[in-house]
Amino acid sequence: MTDTPRPSFLLVHGAWHGAWCWDSLRTALDADGWRSHAVNLPSANPPADPRGGSAPVGMRDDAEVIRDSLRRIDGPVVVVAHSYGGVPSTQAIADATNVTRAVYLAAFPLDVGESMAGFIGTPVPDDGKGQAPPYPDARQVLFPDVPEADAERAVARLRPQSVRSLTEPVTAAGWRTVPSTYVVCDNDRVLAPSRQRELATRAGTVHRLPSSHSPFLSMPRQLASLLGRIATAD
Repeated sequence: MTDTPRPSFLLVHGAWHGAWCWDSLRTALDADGWRSHAVNLPSANPPADPRGGSAPVGMRDDAEVIRDSLRRIDGPVVVVAHSYGGVPSTQAIADATNVTRAVYLAAFPLDVGESMAGFIGTPVPDDGKGQAPPYPDARQVLFPDVPEADAERAVARLRPQSVRSLTEPVTAAGWRTVPSTYVVCDNDRVLAPSRQRELATRAGTVHRLPSSHSPFLSMPRQLASLLGRIATAD
């Protein structure tokens, strides 16, 4: 009898962030013996446009980066998507062969035809260049329970988000075919816990954390422990 290989984690950040936001969690996962990888989505980390400025990118471009990352990982993978990151992850995992589970962390497991902006139902701010700026009060909205120094560093690293990524609809809903788990953040000031519970009905299992929107910064040890339990539940 051959043991099933332990999965790796692929961590997909949300709007305005980058792979850097997972550093504390990755350290905690490593301490628990887990391998992890993190992507930089082009919607918040756009490639240079040879004509100057930034090339316009959308949700599908983000999904392709996720697919490419999955192709580069040997063995089974658990995709952990935070907030907006759930949208391109949903698109990307629909045709991935090595994804054993998707974990939506206060995220958006959207259905075909839905976009993040459409689901929320509020206009997307646009700076006139096709970018949505970070929250002006990001410290209190995104990171209210994060230690002060860590929160300040995180706020300084936030970048504008492509408006196109927030309005482009999903054309494939991977959560319909890939086992999925939703993690509700009970003290979230970005995506109301009531909306999270609504989205969580699309997942097979549901967990809760007593955190704000960013538990990878406020409680990385607890989140790593939870993810380990989720990854070994099957």
